[in-house]
Amino acid sequence: MDENIGSLDWALIQSFCAVAEQGSLSAAARKLGLSQPTLGRHIKTIEQTLGVELFHRKPRGLALTHAGLEIFDHARAMQRAAAQLHLAAEGRAEELRGTVRITASLAVSHFILPAIIADMRRTLPEVDIELVPSDTTENLIFREADIAIRMYRPTQLDVITRHVGDKPFGLYAARAYLDRVGRPKTTREILNLDFVGLDRSDLLIRGMRDIGINVGREFFKVRCDDQAALWRLVCAGCGLGAAQASIGDAEPLVERVPVDFDLPSLPIWLTAPDALRSNARIRRVWDFLADALVDPSDA
Repeated sequence: MDENIGSLDWALIQSFCAVAEQGSLSAAARKLGLSQPTLGRHIKTIEQTLGVELFHRKPRGLALTHAGLEIFDHARAMQRAAAQLHLAAEGRAEELRGTVRITASLAVSHFILPAIIADMRRTLPEVDIELVPSDTTENLIFREADIAIRMYRPTQLDVITRHVGDKPFGLYAARAYLDRVGRPKTTREILNLDFVGLDRSDLLIRGMRDIGINVGREFFKVRCDDQAALWRLVCAGCGLGAAQASIGDAEPLVERVPVDFDLPSLPIWLTAPDALRSNARIRRVWDFLADALVDPSDA
């Protein structure tokens, strides 16, 4: 079986890896930009070539068989080797003209990066920008992004990182909401108001417990895991919510609620594959982001 893997078309291997990672033909098709029937044919061709069944068909998707798991390990190794070759070639590129793909959280992508990218396009008009808003960890080694903006220190191997600053948080509410319920003056009064928070994620719950406020999921009267939508809910008057101060202070619909407890700051890290260290185009965008993401008011 293993000796037949090398004879497979590279597109088939890419399709197999995408289906294995995504768990369904439809999700893999969206990731690769292919049709679901095409992916289905690719998987069938691989199974016929190798003479094994690679997936169990389940009501909610596909799961790798034991043979599929073994093949997946080999296929990922091939992907990794190909990606490293591509990165090595890209890392020597001196051409400034071209595309740089940036990934960042939904909140940063919606409320911070648009103005920075507009300024970047005026300064570096020869560089095209692709923005990938995502709260998941994009794989830089497989070129799902060239530069990632992270809110934590990256630990992935074979990447370069730079801590560019820390973003303070504030507690905000819509002016219309505060006009209706009153402006709280104590922590007790604050906690008696409605809060907007995350749904399945316990990030805010853990953060509040770290500062001595023990709450559960039901404390948040409106819940949503999409950061951008969460902020719009706060702006619409659904309740109080935390936001980066640079985002909240710039929004005319809300005002900051004074608190007598410490709110955490969010670290901002840039990261990129180490092999792209000498790529002129990516280096220019990296340096631009490092300067632009530092807000003097955050100090």
